[in-house]
Amino acid sequence: MSAMNANTILILGTGALATLFAARLSASGVDVTMLGSWPEGLAALNEHGAQLDGRATPVCATAHPAECRGARSALVLVKAWQTERAAAQLADCLAEDGLAVTLQNGLGNAAILARTLGLPRVAVGVTTLGANLAGPGCVVSGGEGPVTLEAHSRLSGLESMLGAAGFTVNVVADVRLLVWGKLAVNAAINPLTALLRVRNGQLLELPSARRLMGALAGEAAAVAESLGVALPAPGPGRLAEEVARRTAQNLSSMLQDVLRGTSTEVDAINGVIVREGERHGVPAPVNRALWSLVKAAVHLPRVDEK
Repeated sequence: MSAMNANTILILGTGALATLFAARLSASGVDVTMLGSWPEGLAALNEHGAQLDGRATPVCATAHPAECRGARSALVLVKAWQTERAAAQLADCLAEDGLAVTLQNGLGNAAILARTLGLPRVAVGVTTLGANLAGPGCVVSGGEGPVTLEAHSRLSGLESMLGAAGFTVNVVADVRLLVWGKLAVNAAINPLTALLRVRNGQLLELPSARRLMGALAGEAAAVAESLGVALPAPGPGRLAEEVARRTAQNLSSMLQDVLRGTSTEVDAINGVIVREGERHGVPAPVNRALWSLVKAAVHLPRVDEK
C-alpha cells in the first residue's frame, strides 16, 4: 500500500486491544491497516484476518511504515514502553493533516508522540474495553466500556468510524480527569493480578487484595489532586472494585505480559504515580512496592521453571 484513503484507519499494534479494534472496525466496512513488529501476529492477521470471539474479518498487517503513508487517522495501541518507536513510525506515515489518537494505558504517551509529531497531530483518548489475547491475531472480549476522546478539530472522521463500528464514543473538552481515573484503576488492578496471577474478579474475593487496591488507587488520587485533578465520587478505590467486578473474567494486560515473560507497562502506571508524587511531595509507598515487585516478577523464573 503506497497511500491510505479517507476510509482507512491505521492501528499501531498487533496485541489484544489493537486486534479488538481492528476486528470491529473491519466488520463495519472500514479498511484497516495494522502496523506492528510481532512476526507471528502479522502473519496470522494477514492469513486469517483479525479474529474476535470466533469471527474473523480481513485486515492488512505490515511491519513497514512506508506501506502506510498518507494515514489520516491512527489509533496508537502499542504498549507504553513501545511509544517512542511508534512515534518514529508515525513520523514516516502520518499525513501532515492527520491525527494520531493514543488509547494506551499509563501516563505520558501523548507527550512522547507530540515531541515527534507535533501537538496538532496528537489527541488523547481513554477506553475501559478489555480483551484477552488467545493467540496471534485472535482475541476474546474481556469487558465492554466507552471510548472517550479529547475534542480535536481533526477528530470527526475517526469519531464517525468508531461510532459505525458499534463503539460508544464520547468527546470531551478535557480528558485529564478520565486519564487519571483510568490510571488509578489500572494501578489498583493490574499489578495485583500480575503478581497473584488471578483474573480481575478474583481480587474481590481476597480481603487483603481489596485493601491493597484501595491503597494503590488512593495514592494515585492524592497525586492527581496535587496536579489539580480531583477524582470524583465514589472514589478511586470503589471505582477500581466496580471495574474489577465488571471485567471479572478478564486477564489484565499486565498479567498477560508477565505470563509471557515480556516487559510490562508498570513503569507508565505505578511508576509514573511514584515519580509524579515525588515531584509534588506526595508519597506513594504502596505503588512503589508494587512497581518494584512487578519488575522483578518479569525477570525471575518461577520455582517450577528452575
